[in-house]
Amino acid sequence: MEFKKNDCVTVTIEDMGSDGEGIGKVDGFTLFIKDAVIGDQVEAKIIKSKKHYAYARLEKVLQPSPFRVEPKCAYHRQCGGCQLQALSYSEQLHFKEQKIRNNLIRIGGFDAEYIDERMQPIVGMEEPFHYRNKAQYPIGTDRDGNVITGFYAGRTHNIIANTDCALGASENQQILETILSYMRKNKVTAYDEVTGKGLVRHVLIRKGFTSGQLMVCLVINKKMTKMLYPTAGVQKNTNEFLPNQGELLAALAEIQGMTSVSVSINTEKTNVIMGTEIHNLWGESTIEDTIHVRDMQKENYPYTGDALTFKISPLSFYQVNPVQTEKLYSLALEYAGLTGKETVWDLYCGIGTISLFLAGKAKKVCGVEIIPQAIDDARENAKRNHIENAEFFVGKAEEVLPEFYKKATTEASSDEMLHPDVIVVDPPRKGCDDACLNTMLRMQPERIVYVSCDSATLARDLKILCDGGYEIRKVRGVDQFGMTVHVETVVLLQRKDM
Repeated sequence: MEFKKNDCVTVTIEDMGSDGEGIGKVDGFTLFIKDAVIGDQVEAKIIKSKKHYAYARLEKVLQPSPFRVEPKCAYHRQCGGCQLQALSYSEQLHFKEQKIRNNLIRIGGFDAEYIDERMQPIVGMEEPFHYRNKAQYPIGTDRDGNVITGFYAGRTHNIIANTDCALGASENQQILETILSYMRKNKVTAYDEVTGKGLVRHVLIRKGFTSGQLMVCLVINKKMTKMLYPTAGVQKNTNEFLPNQGELLAALAEIQGMTSVSVSINTEKTNVIMGTEIHNLWGESTIEDTIHVRDMQKENYPYTGDALTFKISPLSFYQVNPVQTEKLYSLALEYAGLTGKETVWDLYCGIGTISLFLAGKAKKVCGVEIIPQAIDDARENAKRNHIENAEFFVGKAEEVLPEFYKKATTEASSDEMLHPDVIVVDPPRKGCDDACLNTMLRMQPERIVYVSCDSATLARDLKILCDGGYEIRKVRGVDQFGMTVHVETVVLLQRKDM
């Protein structure tokens, strides 16, 4: 049986795809239906048909699934940022566990029983809403020319006007309404992507969940030349970046927790949000936050007493879910099994968050990161937390690690980092490069801790590492992004001959 575009069908959702779409079958013909959840009986309209499957749009829920819940956000379907908001949170966790498991079996080629013996229960969130400490809101206009902000509709650059995102910090709405009110009163223009004209492009908001400190950075389409007091890449300026700038700063300063207000200059026609030129307008140039170590062996994961403090600038890389980040890093630290005698490489180390936790339990840690500013932040964070046994290198992990190995072996070096005890790797979504994986195998660490934001590329890389002499000992998911399809995974690999 084949379907044509605009055909309407009734179908029961039997499964869910990796992107959160419902999957059902009609006479053996597979349908993929966005916004339908497992257990629903729905009416759907075909929007694209292939020979053996089709994509359809949810028209009506005829019989709701026992796992279906009322979404908090009225815009969740249009926005597309919360693919699972209509699914109960307990079922979201089950979906994410199965996503990890299925990828390890189907892509990694691991036996199902082998994986089931090694998988630990996923680490969920106590509160799966209002968990993001960073949000970037585009500024634009509606059809009537009114200034608005919100989020882009899925796969478009059309802004859905909404200042109250269910995932963002609770203060975001007040901040955004303050900025919009100021812009309307002072006739401040919004940036137009088509013409390249207009002043305000985006608003970045960051919050230190432990400190309570707030940062606002407006991304503007305007160049200034008169610079005073340059410090650490952030420059204070006596010029008015915005019309009647003092009014906005005074209004933002009234918001509890406000610590930093700045502008980022971006005059390029690009989808890149932030410019590299930052000017501090009010308060401090950074905010502060603290990450604690948790005991992942105990119920409710209590703090152990260990903590690190970080300074965060508008351009700093910092995990967006601080509560779950503590659990993620604590789990990686637990899997590393450090006693104080080990040498460790931390690849794709960012601003050194994992590296510095490892350094507190290891003999020496070397971190690698491609972004120079992140390494500057890592070194500064090491000083701030009085850590002296961590060293950081700028470059691609797939280049730095092989070059270090080549140099050390060529010079017959006795460098203890040539054969580390542990390698921790936390790559981007694309996973590890072959050169990086091969060098890890040549270094032959006793343990590898792999932190992944994409279980598909994780599965691919684990196959290579296990073919190279390692075996999986533990696998555990950590839900960093409630209401979405994304899930972090931490895996402990042990050398087979140990």
